[in-house]
Amino acid sequence: MSIFGSWSNHTSDLDWSELETLYRLTPLGNKNAEMLKTVFENSRFKWLVRDQGRLVAAGRALADGADCSYICDVAVLPAYQGTGLGKEVVSRLVEDSRQHKKIILYSVPGKEGFYRKLGFLRLLTAMAIFQDRDAAIQRGHLGEV
Repeated sequence: MSIFGSWSNHTSDLDWSELETLYRLTPLGNKNAEMLKTVFENSRFKWLVRDQGRLVAAGRALADGADCSYICDVAVLPAYQGTGLGKEVVSRLVEDSRQHKKIILYSVPGKEGFYRKLGFLRLLTAMAIFQDRDAAIQRGHLGEV
């Protein structure tokens, strides 16, 4: 048992609507339960954190087993932010990913300093195609090349 509650790295007993609510409250967007089930079950590494039975944090990493691990969707309920819980979720995903040659992390705009403190550096050559390009530009995820 961690200082932050109970931790699990599997989704077998997860209520996907509870995870949907977590992402909406953090706020990391409106990701529906069905989509979250798909992405979490297809992620090699994942951590879910409960406090007194309530889901308070989650994170996942897509990984190929050797070359690249991509940490994404790290969510911590606002009441638990600033407690070190997010740092612990990311640290566990980094540790899970250690055997990979590179670990990439996708951040919400404005959170780069948090991840810099955990050892991440800005990736200078990263590029992306978003389904809703205009919204991604407006949110600060994409810039003109």
